Amino acid sequence: MAPKKIIIDTDPGIDDILALLLAFSAEPEDVEVLLISLTFGNIEVKSCLRNVVSMFHILEREMKWRREQGRPEGFGTLRASPPIVAVGAEDPLEDQKMLADYFHGTDGLGGIHASHPHLTPKEAWEHLFDPSSDSREIKPVPEGDPAHRSFIPSRRPAHEEILRVLRENDPDTVTLVAVGPLTNLALASAADPETFLRVKEVVVMGGAINKPGNVTPAAEFNTYADAVAAARVYALTSPSPRSTLPPATSLPEYPPSLSKQLTLRTFPLDITLRHGVTQGQFRQIITPLLESGSPLAEWVSAFMAHTFRTLERLHPGHVGDAADLSLHDPVCVWYAMTAEDDGWKPSATSPEDIRIETTGQWTRGLCVVDRRNRHRIEADEESASDHGLWLSLRAGNRVWRMDGSPVEDTFGEVLLQRLFT
Repeated sequence: MAPKKIIIDTDPGIDDILALLLAFSAEPEDVEVLLISLTFGNIEVKSCLRNVVSMFHILEREMKWRREQGRPEGFGTLRASPPIVAVGAEDPLEDQKMLADYFHGTDGLGGIHASHPHLTPKEAWEHLFDPSSDSREIKPVPEGDPAHRSFIPSRRPAHEEILRVLRENDPDTVTLVAVGPLTNLALASAADPETFLRVKEVVVMGGAINKPGNVTPAAEFNTYADAVAAARVYALTSPSPRSTLPPATSLPEYPPSLSKQLTLRTFPLDITLRHGVTQGQFRQIITPLLESGSPLAEWVSAFMAHTFRTLERLHPGHVGDAADLSLHDPVCVWYAMTAEDDGWKPSATSPEDIRIETTGQWTRGLCVVDRRNRHRIEADEESASDHGLWLSLRAGNRVWRMDGSPVEDTFGEVLLQRLFT
């Protein structure tokens, strides 16, 4: 059976890095990561690039250390097929930019580049991603660079790389996992909606349905950070995308008819908050590896120490070994890796008409659902009793909201075992 092909659109970010490491921990016959597309979000996109390049730098050191220790190298999918890395959106489509550096630190990894400079490559290879270069051809990192085997830099914008990958692979063979704001996806789908719809499915970490938000009472961070982009991507799940598009934006409307509807699976806070790793679990796995000299253990331990301190400050009841980090982004990657597992369950009401609020003073990024329990009707135009075509069988979004998981009680252990043993 062919490996699952995955694009990861991300804003690394602490749990984003854990999600990437989880993907690369797979065997090459199981998973192939074709592209890492970077967006602003937790931090500025240039800091996201530095964090990703640092990750590859550390993984090269880790695999070398494991070989010298006589241990299995791991990270087989990375060794077999280095991903392309492309830099994408610096700002949201329309909204005021908001970052999550209050949680992740200004560099996205708890200040690790200043506190542990020996773990950060001295050259971040920014020039290899410079779009002003005469050539936009994708070339491997020069052999002299320590991470030359681990990634291929692109000078194209990330949304163009997403479309290129989808064009060059058969329809319905590539899963796009989006664990940051959806700006790159909105740009790609606006530029070429039919090519974008070649994707097998889009897996989104975002939103909150029956839980409060985590940046406002109404909104989860990724959806809030670019609500217009989220609304545009969700609209592609509709039989009539124009029925749920946000008010006029700088991007064009979709064509009146498209060849298919987007399959979108959303992992809101309702499910991701049920997947965590405690400081006690982390300490148990990481301590012997730190004592043995694992570069990866040292690097991850440094930013996780910041994370657990932040959690203790924000949630006074969770201290010491009980401090619990929600693994929002790794859950989405794990789904993409194991989607055939019968333990993954959508909500009983899926597919649902979930729409993203873009203009409310206090409700930007809110996931709006119709809880009125009315009968749907055949309608193409609004009526006095149905503003917004919420009841129309021909309008509204069709989103698969994931609500059940095969690893809900054990995911922290699964993640640590995959990464470190």
